[in-house]
Amino acid sequence: MADRETKQGQMESTLKEWGAKIDELKAKTDEVGDDAKADIQTKIEYLESKKAEMQSNLDKLKASSDDAWESVVSGFQGAWAELGNAFEEAASKFK
Repeated sequence: MADRETKQGQMESTLKEWGAKIDELKAKTDEVGDDAKADIQTKIEYLESKKAEMQSNLDKLKASSDDAWESVVSGFQGAWAELGNAFEEAASKFK
């Protein structure tokens, strides 16, 4: 049970970090040209939708039984990695 609570805490922390990163990206859109701005805004919208999806998944995981938790959490690891990669890609537009 402690392992489950630890993982949930890590996921919640990661979602908060991603929310802060989205806010940073939004603030930086003023620094780019009009051509890049549309592309970055599209990426931000994608990131926001994926973050909301991951929050929903986390909420479902929290409500799941201990047996279901183990099988479901492994299935979400790929989605977490995908979202992390999307953040890196969007952030690279400002480098």
